[in-house]
Amino acid sequence: MNARKHLPTALSFLCAMGLACASANGEARTRFDGIRTTAYTYGADQNGSGNETRNALGKPLKTGKLQSAAADWSQWPVGTHFRVVETGQEYVVDDTGSALVGTNTIDLFKSSARAMNNWGVRHVTIEIIEWGSPEKSLDILRDRTRVKHNREMVQKLEKVLAT
Repeated sequence: MNARKHLPTALSFLCAMGLACASANGEARTRFDGIRTTAYTYGADQNGSGNETRNALGKPLKTGKLQSAAADWSQWPVGTHFRVVETGQEYVVDDTGSALVGTNTIDLFKSSARAMNNWGVRHVTIEIIEWGSPEKSLDILRDRTRVKHNREMVQKLEKVLAT
């Protein structure tokens, strides 16, 4: 499937949810103010996951110039690459979390408990560098619907992509 084909539909859905809207000239908005962010790190104790060093794609969590982020993939599709304006740090959405579905919160991966705790909860401005793929998000989640939060994301993504 071609993600670009469905991007206007996905952006309409995000706009309806108050997340992404077209500007006056019709271009997709790529800057979002006041996005709630939290932080997570390695280990089941910190993030409630039994898979301490892997993201939802089964790959190692990213650190360095480009870091992993967890989000509701029906709001911020897998592969969405963004920059936190206040820090300049770049992230890619490659993880999910049950507490994130429907909250418009993005959970930023930090490489230590200290960095996670120092981040706390912050409302930040993010700039989208590249939108992720709703189709890829749906393809990945479709086989994982035994878990409630995945089922919720699948239902939202199916609605977006059906239009």
